[in-house]
Amino acid sequence: MAPPFCGGIRYTSFNLHLTAMTQREVTDQNNLTWTCVQAYAGLGGEAAEKATELSESEAGTVTVVCTPSGQAQTVRLALPKDWIESLSDEEMVQQIEQAQ
Repeated sequence: MAPPFCGGIRYTSFNLHLTAMTQREVTDQNNLTWTCVQAYAGLGGEAAEKATELSESEAGTVTVVCTPSGQAQTVRLALPKDWIESLSDEEMVQQIEQAQ
């Protein structure tokens, strides 16, 4: 069966294994809740391992994107690859504040 054709563009499909993203929420002193997710966290299997390997810096950090529930701007953080377990909520908030 040929892929669908629409407006001069041929669409093809492929399978990509996705897993649930591990995220963490922290609340700052202004009562703003931040949802933080590691870049490429939604990929699964070999794709996730390769993406994490490629995104890890020489210092052993990974990119974490934190999105606020209110007016503040999204921030990108460079955190240790075990940031979910190793950083306290206070440390996470400090990292977010420094990145703003």
